[in-house]
Amino acid sequence: MAGPILQMTHHNHVREPVPYTVLSQHEKCEETTYEERLYPAGKWACITKGEPKYEQSISLGFMKLIRYICKENSLGQHLGMTVPVINEIHLNKEGTELVQEVITAYYLPQEFQLNPPLPMDPEIQILERSPLQVITREFYGPATEETILREIHFLWELLGSTDNVLRETYLVAAYQNPSIPNRRNEIWFIRRTD
Repeated sequence: MAGPILQMTHHNHVREPVPYTVLSQHEKCEETTYEERLYPAGKWACITKGEPKYEQSISLGFMKLIRYICKENSLGQHLGMTVPVINEIHLNKEGTELVQEVITAYYLPQEFQLNPPLPMDPEIQILERSPLQVITREFYGPATEETILREIHFLWELLGSTDNVLRETYLVAAYQNPSIPNRRNEIWFIRRTD
């Protein structure tokens, strides 16, 4: 399995970006501090894991998704990689720690959006997600529970008080292979649509 992962995540390999529209950019000292984006509805392959540590949940979930992407699907073929891979996390009521269950999601490439290949693994579900409006901030390095909580609190400080953002559900977007030490990540706050 290491061969396909290295091949897929090698920095020269073409990775299809998940489509989105930038709604606004917010800057401080000529540097973008956060961005507001709109992602269209689309089909995602999702898996839920509830390991003791966040890092274990995303690692196990991602490995199962890689097998689906590489060949363990109803077409029996390599589907291609899209970025970012999204990890949906939930905080406890106090906002001090992550709840164990993490949903790891892979956006299906455009050619498979209308007719997604079915996963062989019963833990993987193909879900149609509604359009998503997010406030996003980039950060680099490993995405651990500690760094995620720090990034969430930092973005709340930048935003100040706002009522139309979810407070217990967040998304962590991973753009690069977890083995890259200074990899690109984003924290996403979800705008309420109701």
